[in-house]
Order: sequence, then C-alpha cells, then structure tokens
Amino acid sequence: MTFTLNEEQTLLRDAARDFCREQAPVARLRKLRDDKKNGVDPELWREMATMGWAGILVPDEYGGAGLGYVGLGLVLEAAGRTLAASPLHSTAMVGASALLLGGSDAQKAEWLPKIASGECVVAFAVDEGAHHAPKRSLLKIAGGKISGSKKYVADGHIADLFIVAGPKDLYLVRANASGVSRQALITVDSRGAADMTFDDAPAEALAGGAELVERVLDRAAAGLAAEMLGQAQEAFEITGEYLKTRKQFGQVIGGFQALQHRAAKMFTEIELTRSCVLAALDALDRGAGDVAALASLAKARAGDTLHLVSNEFVQMHGGIGMTDEHDAGLYLKRARVAEALYGSASYHRDRYARLLGF
Repeated sequence: MTFTLNEEQTLLRDAARDFCREQAPVARLRKLRDDKKNGVDPELWREMATMGWAGILVPDEYGGAGLGYVGLGLVLEAAGRTLAASPLHSTAMVGASALLLGGSDAQKAEWLPKIASGECVVAFAVDEGAHHAPKRSLLKIAGGKISGSKKYVADGHIADLFIVAGPKDLYLVRANASGVSRQALITVDSRGAADMTFDDAPAEALAGGAELVERVLDRAAAGLAAEMLGQAQEAFEITGEYLKTRKQFGQVIGGFQALQHRAAKMFTEIELTRSCVLAALDALDRGAGDVAALASLAKARAGDTLHLVSNEFVQMHGGIGMTDEHDAGLYLKRARVAEALYGSASYHRDRYARLLGF
C-alpha cells in the first residue's frame, strides 16, 4: 500500500513541528520540572487549543476541524519530539474518540465543544494495578454510581472529566462530582498523573459495551505510538549530529564502524515503526476491520524502538549523556513511562498474535 500525506496534512505537520520547536522545546519541560509544576502548563495547552489541535478529531458541527487520526498523529509526533507536556493525547485523542464512538447526542453536544476549545481536559482511567489489565476491572456500578479505584491515570491530576473503564462499559465521571477524589503523583517523566478513588460517584455510561473499551484503547495505543515515534526520531537525529561532530582518537566517532552499525539499526527500526504507526492511524480514518491488530502492532513496535533509541541516546553520548544537564535523560524517562502506558510491547505482541489467530 502506498501512503502519502495530502497537502492539508503536510501543512499541519510542518506547523506542528515549528510550534513545538519554538513554543514547547525540551527546555520548557525542564523548567516545569525544576519549578516543581508536575507537568502542569495551562498556558501551553491554551496555545495548542488555539492552534486547533484539541479539536482535530472533533467534527465541524461541534467546533472542531475533523481532520482525522492521521492528522492528529502528526501533531502528537511533533509534540513527542520536544517532550511537550500537555494533555493532547488524553484529551484530543482518547477523550474525543470515546465521545465520538459512544456518546449520546446530548453527551456529544455537552462535551465535544469544550474539548475542541481546550476548556475541558480529559483523562482515561483504565488500570487498577501495576499491570495493564483492562478486562479485570473491580469497579462496582449500581444505580448510576461508580465505586472503586484506578491507578496511574495519565493527566488525571489536571482532568476535568474522566473516561472510566468499568467491567463492561465506559463511563463519564466529572472531576468535581461528589465521591471523586484524586492523589496527584509526581512522575519520573515530569508529566504528572493521579491515583483515583470513586465512592458512589455519579457516572454516565457510554454506549458500546466492552467493544467500546477495546476501540478506545486501540486509539489510545495508536496515538501514543505516534508520540513515541516522535521521541525516537528526535533522539536519533540528535545522536546522529553528535556522531558527526564528536572526535576521539583524531576522528569523528561516527567514523567508527561499530557505531555506524548501531546507528543503522536505529534508523531501520524507526522507519519500520513509522510504517506501523501510519498504517494504524490510516486504518482508523478508513474504518478498516484490522484496526485492533494494527494498533497493537504500532504500540509494540514503538515500545521496542523507543527503548532501543533512548538507551543508545545515552550510551552513544558517553559521559555527557549520563548527566542531568543533557536532555538524553529526559527522553529516556519519558520513554519508560510511554512504554508501559496502555500496555507494554509484550502485552501488545501477545494481543497481536491472538488477533491473528495464533
């Protein structure tokens, strides 16, 4: 299959790269960390919303742009390149997707315009333990109220609305509802998260049952894979420039064959990952029947590739790569968090094999 970006997607990609380099460089995340902001940057989120990114998936009738998953993936990739700390993935990808797939007309009318404008931040509450196990929810649902707990909810510390995965359905839970409490987590990637407790909290079910849970998780995995692709690409490019300029034993270290082999492996893995990510996003836009398999393939490939590249980012920079002053450590920490979110590479390899009948 031949896949090329159209003119609109190319313009969106270029604008996103320019914005992230100028307005959300890695230095901005570093300052958030040093100022102990725990990833909270409402000004950046407002700027992203002004760019229209919060409503990329949202149809025009609800105030969005309706540019599709490939378009949003390009923006997520650009944000991943600079480790931009924002709720773009949880809100624009997961929150908008859940409402578009399972929301009633009233729920869409209430929440989608707020998502598109950046007024509402959404978080996806899935896991209840240390491992990704969406089918093992112990939440109790009775009389339109929900009780239980969720662990490590990305962007949960700043969310206005939660998409909560129950045993058989997804639910909307307002952050300011009675019975909702959260404990903010200070995370290694300086992005923040929260542990959530629901005690007879009012909850509105989304239509679609267990199938909707899987469909939203597919979108979460594909979107996060796009962000991880951006991280890997940027880390690779920075490492490549270092190999071309750093000298040892009278020559640039990029002249050593052993390092060339390692760089070639990274390049190859990144290109394979790019193909997988674009295939998953394109399948979502086309409504293809193999979305689940392609989403798991993209997340598994992105996890393995980012693990490799983030390690090499540190190793090939030598001593400077081990210091806090260099950005390599920030990429490695975000990589480890992203690898685990919504299922590790092992989880998605196993799921991919099962979906293909093995």
